[in-house]
Amino acid sequence: MLDMTGKKNGRGAYLCRSMDCLKKARKSKGLERSFKMSIPNEVYDHLEKEFEEFEAE
Repeated sequence: MLDMTGKKNGRGAYLCRSMDCLKKARKSKGLERSFKMSIPNEVYDHLEKEFEEFEAE
């Protein structure tokens, strides 16, 4: 889930507030390296939808 405030508890990884950053992270497996685990495509799809909703606001 996206945390636009940067204040939620738990593990996280920083991305700039751009869909391009998410796409680059997906392509380069940046989130996998940050979390040291594989990230399912469904998670990336969900994050893309959240980014779209954020950009629409």
